[in-house]
Amino acid sequence: MVQEKHTRGRRSVPDGRKAARHRRKKLGEHDRRHCNSRLGKRVLERFGRVLRGKKSSLILTHDNPDPDALASAAGMAFFYESIANVPSRLAYGGIIGRAENRALVRTLKLPVTPLGRLDLDEFDLLTLVDTQHPAGNHSLPEDRTPQVVIDHHPQRSGDHGVHLALVSDAYGATSSIVTEIIRFADLEPDPMLATALFYGVKSDTQSLVRRSTPADVEAYRWLFSRSDHALLAEIEHPKVPLSYFQAYHTAYQHARIYGSVIMVDLGTVYTPDIVPEIAERLLSLEQVNWSVAIGDYENELYVSVRTNDRRRNAGRQIQSLTRDLGGSAGGHGSMAGAKIPLTERSSEEVITLREKILSRFRGKLGVADETESTLI
Repeated sequence: MVQEKHTRGRRSVPDGRKAARHRRKKLGEHDRRHCNSRLGKRVLERFGRVLRGKKSSLILTHDNPDPDALASAAGMAFFYESIANVPSRLAYGGIIGRAENRALVRTLKLPVTPLGRLDLDEFDLLTLVDTQHPAGNHSLPEDRTPQVVIDHHPQRSGDHGVHLALVSDAYGATSSIVTEIIRFADLEPDPMLATALFYGVKSDTQSLVRRSTPADVEAYRWLFSRSDHALLAEIEHPKVPLSYFQAYHTAYQHARIYGSVIMVDLGTVYTPDIVPEIAERLLSLEQVNWSVAIGDYENELYVSVRTNDRRRNAGRQIQSLTRDLGGSAGGHGSMAGAKIPLTERSSEEVITLREKILSRFRGKLGVADETESTLI
């Protein structure tokens, strides 16, 4: 398995106008050397070997893909077609449920297809984006191994058989990695693809506020001037269904506060994407630095965690607290999620499971003895 690590150091710069001149100079230097870097040449050579002789590519995102996953898949399809004339199909498991995600696909005409409609035997190149083979949050069968993996989440063990893995949590978005790959190849994305990649970086880093690195800043800057901002506005401000407001009504009614932690059981949700969205929203409450939201969709329980507490890692917390419950879990320092199957559990067991998860988080986060209060 080939594994590339991308890191960039931070340097102090002078204040005021000198700092501005320094930043412009550094960006200019980066632009001039970007496509000729040794890392870029190595990546292109390895992609060349992987793509040699390939006829058809399948690029698969994680289940219920977000903008970063969808944009990354589209970017890799553009890269494969451009450098090796290998056509790609973009696929996903689960659903595309969140309004912004549907708007992204519709507005930018991303040709994505549910994996169940495709025959894997028709493809001789398999790529995973924004996930990894051992992660368990994608629909690639266990007996299939991707040749390429591109992801910005922490490295998972057990990715045996992968020919090329560009996996590094030194990025806040997989779209930033894909943008670098495109730039290494000296390719120019059209405005639709640039807009998708820009929104992928923007959404996963919350406009460079959350977990962004210099690599994300550079990708954001480079993509911004190439994006269609009228289309971007359509994606960011879509119409939403009545069930969206009902979900928020449920969230505000049932949320419970324990000191610096807010938790909510949303019950059955209309789309799994609403669980992390509500966890994100609840974190904005004053005094709160951890939020936990759970909700079930089609016999699976979704758990989302958000935090602005830099002393603890949300990904490690959720893995340790759900490891014995089945399913899959993972994430970063500030955001994480888990998916637990419910098909083998009775109604009473599901109720117990939900209570157990929230109780475990209260204990782990040190608020088990805090007085419970309501949001409204």
